Amino acid sequence: MLNKLLLPNFKTLIRINLKYGAIGILVGLLINAFLYISDDGLSLKSVVYNLSFAFFITIIVSNIIAVFQFNYSASSTSFWKYILIFYGCNLIGMVIGTELSYWLVSMLVDLGPDELVHQQDYKLNSLIVLIIGTFFLLLHLQKVNAQSSIAATEVALSKAKQLNTEIELHALQSRINPHFLYNVLNAIVSLIYDHPDKAEEMTIKLSILFRNSLSSMHDNEYSLAQELEILHTYIDIEKIRFGERMCFEITVPEEVENIKVPRFLLQPLVENAIKHGLQQKSAGAVVRLIIQKLEGKLSISVGDNGVPFPQNITMGVGLQSTFDKLKLLYGANHEVEIIADPKQIKITIPLNR
Repeated sequence: MLNKLLLPNFKTLIRINLKYGAIGILVGLLINAFLYISDDGLSLKSVVYNLSFAFFITIIVSNIIAVFQFNYSASSTSFWKYILIFYGCNLIGMVIGTELSYWLVSMLVDLGPDELVHQQDYKLNSLIVLIIGTFFLLLHLQKVNAQSSIAATEVALSKAKQLNTEIELHALQSRINPHFLYNVLNAIVSLIYDHPDKAEEMTIKLSILFRNSLSSMHDNEYSLAQELEILHTYIDIEKIRFGERMCFEITVPEEVENIKVPRFLLQPLVENAIKHGLQQKSAGAVVRLIIQKLEGKLSISVGDNGVPFPQNITMGVGLQSTFDKLKLLYGANHEVEIIADPKQIKITIPLNR
């Protein structure tokens, strides 16, 4: 049992001894003041005795209790076991402190036989240690209770924050989907009369896209492979709309396909490139997606060869919702860069949160 005993570090022991050494001297002074008032005077020898007893008993008791509290927590030890050991430490410390005080005093002052018989001092010392020990025990238990309450409050706040984040993420997702749906339905309407077969194909692709989306509404993250599947379905829809006017270049190494990323991350980025950069091009429109691992992070770049970014760029609903989602999930631990040359939006996120 002894070989498993843990001790406070040196700085902690120094702090404990300085603190309780001062308390011991204060207790000694109070005892002297009380005896002076009740006995109408005190000898210098009695003053030294009382200060010595108070100082050494307090130091010994405080160190024993420090070791005890370092190995036993009031919150994880049964109440009565903790109380019993605590007062046992006080008793042991009082005995050692009393004997140490007499030994040190006897080294400095020649004590007579009567003065060496000090069993009667244990009554007074036990009473004082009991009162002071009880006082510090109550303070310690109050501190432990306060810490437990604070810890419970922090856990509750953490859970509330997590729940709030989940609600906000679902709210952001609900903003992205209707926005995308509105754009695609407009495209379908424009194709119904002149190209009904394309309108039908686009409708089928749209149903596939939303089936994939709605099947995991409770998930905030997808693997990159799932994100790419959604993106390819979206690209198929856009190819029906724009035909040969637009091509897509996607560079994604297989090693990153199982990495988790925020759900519906890629599609709004590509949609933004098409809507704000390429729709006015009559031919040769190119969208490039490059995903790679760089220095322990995931880099996602979506660029196009369309209209340059304006000086004061205004984010669309889908793009702004995506950026808000990244901020919720990663806080300051992510980067969003809007680069003019070559034109691209680059997102860097940690591989593990």
